Amino acid sequence: MEGKRVQGTAHRRPRRRARWPGRLLKLLLLVAFCAGFFWWSNHTLQVERFTYASPRLPAGFDGCVIVQLSDLHGAEFGEDNRDLLEQVREAGPDYIVLTGDIQDSVRATPQSYTVELCRALGAIAPTYFVTGNHEWALPGIRDLKRALEESGTEVLSNEFVPLERGGSQIVLAGIDDPNGFADQKAPEEVADEVRQTYGDAFWLLLAHRNNWFENRYSALGADLVISGHGHGGLIRLPFTDGIISVERTLFPSFTSGFYEVNGADLFVSRGLGNTGKGFRLFNRPQVVILTLECA
Repeated sequence: MEGKRVQGTAHRRPRRRARWPGRLLKLLLLVAFCAGFFWWSNHTLQVERFTYASPRLPAGFDGCVIVQLSDLHGAEFGEDNRDLLEQVREAGPDYIVLTGDIQDSVRATPQSYTVELCRALGAIAPTYFVTGNHEWALPGIRDLKRALEESGTEVLSNEFVPLERGGSQIVLAGIDDPNGFADQKAPEEVADEVRQTYGDAFWLLLAHRNNWFENRYSALGADLVISGHGHGGLIRLPFTDGIISVERTLFPSFTSGFYEVNGADLFVSRGLGNTGKGFRLFNRPQVVILTLECA
């Protein structure tokens, strides 16, 4: 008997739905988040408060507030730096110090940018300025200093001035960047003049280069050196002192906050801007509010 041929039907697997639209959406969301975080890291201000306590500080300066701005590199936070100025105003500073690289040689920041900013800052509190390497990389440094002085900003070019508060006096000194004129006073000469004029007075030193502190500025005798230049190490991760220096070396030190070497104290601002195509990561632009206290 001839058997019957049974034609079976092949088992078909259910067709999977295409997943690429969902994956593409996730990728776009990730890209948008990273772009937003990158913009936030480079364009939003972080106001941070610090305290420097010293038994040498005269009583009249207990509670004195100093706002430090550094390394703007021509950046703007709000129209005409309105947001930056508002943060400085809210801090209620007794003094404002600018520790160099307000201009940027790569972008050729016009002098008017620095002059107008300093004029606005001077309307808030007495303002003092020292040069950074980028000011010296642009033409017309003498014209810039003259225009700043005329705007009411005190330019400290290897010079020092007394500060008066509450019946007490301290000294504020400032030195030009090492890229300055070849025949300019050495930092050691400025320090000697401070001692000859004011004896053992408490004094602050504004000096742009953070990386000159360990081997040179720490030996000058200032109670506190205030610097910038390091940009916070550009990229910062937890438990690091910065990843990349502005000189493109790895794991630099002296990039943010307080340091002590040979009994000398340093404070370094992470700064506010970037030069050229530089960028920041986990390292927002910083406005420093530094309060002096009698220990």
